[in-house]
Amino acid sequence: MIYSVAIDGPSASGKSTIAKLLSKKLSITYIDTGAMYRAVAYYFIENSVNDFSDTNIEKVMKGFKLKYDNQKVFVNDILIKDDFLRTSEVTNLVSKVSASKYVRKYLVDFQRKLSVCESVVMDGRDIGTNVLPNATYKFYMIASAEERARRRLADFENKGDKKSYEAVLAEIKDRDFKDANRELNPLVKANDAIEIDTSHLKIDDVLKFIIERIEI
Repeated sequence: MIYSVAIDGPSASGKSTIAKLLSKKLSITYIDTGAMYRAVAYYFIENSVNDFSDTNIEKVMKGFKLKYDNQKVFVNDILIKDDFLRTSEVTNLVSKVSASKYVRKYLVDFQRKLSVCESVVMDGRDIGTNVLPNATYKFYMIASAEERARRRLADFENKGDKKSYEAVLAEIKDRDFKDANRELNPLVKANDAIEIDTSHLKIDDVLKFIIERIEI
């Protein structure tokens, strides 16, 4: 039986961490859609793209080729390491890039093709509402902005990237606003998704909660 698990939610709600662990527990493929949007942002930065008009983005995307293999992202056949995808510069550009209809069409088509032949767990912001609207299981993870800022700050500190809590919290709130208010496929909970507030939950507890609701 081929099935799909969609996990949506705002930045730093824990969805990627849970999706990766869930893929191992269930022995299914993990598809990191966030990394794909980050790859586009990285590509734009590397190519000094400053014109974000529809006409220019359409032109730029014609030179972009994505490959996803074993949780690794390749742009034009070059592996893009996670450290490059998670820089502050890339993070700050992702919302702008993901708002483009040309970027979204390319990536959504790509993501859907990955889910056709095998069982997958996919996390993002519009998986259950747009990418996989007929997903077998849907979950929507949330957490307070303050808790998500603390998590993101810890990630930055582990990488030696010094930022203040106030700056990270402001970035989280700004990303939330942009994701929820973009014209194309905004961040929203699917009507049939199960909501999980991870603010005060341990990773193992969230993972157990989801596994108990998946019937295979």
